[in-house]
Amino acid sequence: MGYLHYVQPLQGTASGYHFSEGNTLPLIARPWGHAAWSPQSDESGGGWFFHPRHRRFQGVRMTHQPSPWIRDYAPLILMPQTGELAVTAEARSASYRPEELELHPHRFQLELPRYQTKLELAPAMHSAILRASFRRVEGARWLIAPLQGASSIAIDPHGRCITGSTSSHYGEVHPSFAMHYVIMLDCEINTEQCGVFLPDGETRQQLTASGDGVGAYVGVTPPESGEVTVRVSTSLISAEQALLNMKRELGGHSLNSLQAEAAAEWEDVLGRIGIEASTEEKITFYSCMYRLCLFPRTMHEHGEDGGLIHYSPYDGRVHEGPMYADVGFWDIYRTSLPLYSLLFPEKLAEMSQAWVNIGKESGWMPKWISPAERSAMPGTLIDAAIADAWMKGIRGFDIEAAYQSLRKHAMEHAEDGRYGRPGLADYAAFGYLPYERHHESVSNSLDYYYGDFCIAQLAQALNKQEDYERFIERAGNYALLFDSESGFMRPRNAQGEFQPAFDELAWGGAYCEGGPWQCSWAVPHDIAGLAQLMGGREKIFAKLDHLFSMPPQFKVGAYGSEIHEMSEMAAVDFGQFAISNQPSFHLPYIYAALGERSKTQLWINRATWELFSAERFPGDEDNGSMSAWYIWSMLGLYPFTPGIPQYLLIAPQVRSATIKLENGEAVELVAPGSSVKEPYLGSVSLNGQPYPALYITHEKLLCGAKIEYERSEFPEQKGAAAEHLPYSLSSEVDTRE
Repeated sequence: MGYLHYVQPLQGTASGYHFSEGNTLPLIARPWGHAAWSPQSDESGGGWFFHPRHRRFQGVRMTHQPSPWIRDYAPLILMPQTGELAVTAEARSASYRPEELELHPHRFQLELPRYQTKLELAPAMHSAILRASFRRVEGARWLIAPLQGASSIAIDPHGRCITGSTSSHYGEVHPSFAMHYVIMLDCEINTEQCGVFLPDGETRQQLTASGDGVGAYVGVTPPESGEVTVRVSTSLISAEQALLNMKRELGGHSLNSLQAEAAAEWEDVLGRIGIEASTEEKITFYSCMYRLCLFPRTMHEHGEDGGLIHYSPYDGRVHEGPMYADVGFWDIYRTSLPLYSLLFPEKLAEMSQAWVNIGKESGWMPKWISPAERSAMPGTLIDAAIADAWMKGIRGFDIEAAYQSLRKHAMEHAEDGRYGRPGLADYAAFGYLPYERHHESVSNSLDYYYGDFCIAQLAQALNKQEDYERFIERAGNYALLFDSESGFMRPRNAQGEFQPAFDELAWGGAYCEGGPWQCSWAVPHDIAGLAQLMGGREKIFAKLDHLFSMPPQFKVGAYGSEIHEMSEMAAVDFGQFAISNQPSFHLPYIYAALGERSKTQLWINRATWELFSAERFPGDEDNGSMSAWYIWSMLGLYPFTPGIPQYLLIAPQVRSATIKLENGEAVELVAPGSSVKEPYLGSVSLNGQPYPALYITHEKLLCGAKIEYERSEFPEQKGAAAEHLPYSLSSEVDTRE
């Protein structure tokens, strides 16, 4: 039985604006595919255009949406129809039986009783094959519907072809941005039953049109079998390139053979990790593996000579080289990209070069890209992405260009507010961002410190000693925001005074999508130093104990109303551990990073058992980041400090796992027994030898490793020795001094 059997694309889709169980889409796509497809149930829902309980189908939508909060760009909806013409989303809507919906990463099938039609789809990288099996042929047609935005469409009955473009988008892009598409049919087009339609439903019997959201209806003459196959291909470069993509990706394929090719590709990436676990755990695990491999989205194409080329939404030109988009580094640097470094290092090298290409084309490194810079979330966490890749030996990208671009946003002000670090002059002058001048001043400052730490790691590796000293000194300035009286990171003004009227339960203001309890721990590069500020290991453990055990209370604070992250935290009994959002990802691992692995084990056990399932996530899945957190936690490994090539070690939730590495080696994790009955670690051995350290290096894993765990019913009775603890900046400084 293959791994695809376990994947549930509907995981996390039962979400909405006010409460997220993932805020995902059930995507039919290739791994990292450019053209992803999803059923649409409610076009009026904006970013929430599919919900499994709607039981309505308005078409299969080619989507580039990374998140409902970021929205879609250049979507294209296709739908077979019979009978009376109905073109608007609501008018054409058809019911379906959920048990007749077959939805997998590599194929889609749905029966539409209203139209007496079965629809099937197989995905490729920039294209797809769709097949409509019409049991009623009267009025048989295909609807082609882009959304808002400048669009054009042309029907060529003699060539059995439809060409068009759409420039629908959110955020800023170059004026030339458009997605071009080519659609080929395998049957005759009925010219008398063709026309175009406008967003308001007005139809016109003509073969070409341009304007806002212009679509088309294409009458067809099905053969005796009733089957009509459609081949659709897209390009961000040109219609000619879309046709080239079609020939390269779909040439010689049938629907079934394309599904088989897609299945084989998914089996390869899913099979990088094999686990021995319960069926329920396998379903959740491989559904998360599927989510991990959907983003970043491939934006490059193959030119006539086979080389990589891409349209740049930054300067409007076509460049050589790779391009990826539809991710935010605030999300993916923590878990997703570190997992790529282990499972897909060649892919990560290509992605890293794509980030370098963005730096060259826009002048600045990206923060949140979809399809160009959206500038969401604090910090410049691509610093961590590049540093983590390079420090783990990932090569194949221009590290000098990458470094200079990172250094630029750490040292120079960007006139375009989407880029760089807002408030950089104040950050340099005061060592932090004064709250009266800058929004989310604590969260941004903490992310700047960590970004500087990561740049320092690169500077040291590249023999740029002066830069290293500068950035490593700035990385330690997190202490300036720590208030010893309250025990939290607090906003300060330009005079150095803490903001008055402090409330530890209030969200927003100086904190991003959290409050003091969630955001004061964002010092992954120096958790030992943070412990010292809090009064030592016992004091920080006591504070963490309180965090996990106190009621999940909050105050809306500067947000003024309850945002969904608040609701998701309050819905579960994990105290102030808001696993629904990235700032809390590392909180249970702080215990282990400071030598108390058993308490990490306790909370990871509970979180993986109670908060993740085949149906839901505990909050926004965010382009693989939450899925990667679950995968790491099930394996008993965690990248606590991206930029430092180490992983924390705890007991796996699975009985065994084999991680297949691209260099031909493998990492074996062997943990017999029950993680329920014996939730703690008794001992660990590496390649047959006792292994007392609480972490393992990336290099040790790359060499091939067999890690064996002895489970225990009881917590470990003593903390680890200092030499067995993972990296912390303060410990390194102490050693140097």
